[in-house]
Amino acid sequence: MILTAGVIVMILVAMTYANNILNFKIAQNEYESSKKFMQTTGQQIDDIAWTIGRTQTVTYSSRFGGVKLQEAVLEYSVTVHSSSGVQTLTLPGETGIVLFNMPVSSYSMGNNYFERVPTSANSSFLLFDSSAPVSQVICEEKLPMNDGSYLRIALVPTIRVLESWIAGSQNLKFYLPSLQSGNSPYQSQSLTLTGEGIYKVTCEDVYQVDISVAFPKAAELGFDESFFNFNSTTVTWESPSSSIVEFYVGKVQVSVGAV
Repeated sequence: MILTAGVIVMILVAMTYANNILNFKIAQNEYESSKKFMQTTGQQIDDIAWTIGRTQTVTYSSRFGGVKLQEAVLEYSVTVHSSSGVQTLTLPGETGIVLFNMPVSSYSMGNNYFERVPTSANSSFLLFDSSAPVSQVICEEKLPMNDGSYLRIALVPTIRVLESWIAGSQNLKFYLPSLQSGNSPYQSQSLTLTGEGIYKVTCEDVYQVDISVAFPKAAELGFDESFFNFNSTTVTWESPSSSIVEFYVGKVQVSVGAV
């Protein structure tokens, strides 16, 4: 039986349509699974940031997207008010973010789309809770940006605060992971995380702490205040009595691919 040209065209159109639908479903599943991957990576960062030398590799699978570390995107600064005066602490507060970038040509949620994962997550960069994470996961499609047109899932380092009382004196411990670039051999779809060191500062007789976040790559790449959508760029903590305050910055080396 000889197929007519019209029938052949109809078959080709149907095959193209079916292939497009299949690719869309694959990309959609990748997007959803990458959210879980980023949450898992955030948990692993919390596990290794406070132990020098500890290493953990997290794997993912992707056909359309890719993972990278964008360096020096956030910079946290701290000002302490104590009985000895006002002091701006010198902390290694500059940190990168982990990004899963999916080209909008493969999958798109629409320009200016924004979501926190989970949707009930607190939008502050500082959380007072022993069970609070030290990172947030956000999903955003913001166009245009200088590094390309992507639907992005970002793992964003934030600050956890633990409160305790010792002999009637309040003690606060602030924890911030600082993500730094490691080797990137791109041998597999994975991230290798390594605890590189912990920076500690202790201040006594403190009655107020001001913590601010800045965005060093705002002008260059577009990772500005609107990208992260924190509910505030400055948080102030005040105490009715003098307190002991400790700051811990855990340096984490992030390597793309197995090392």
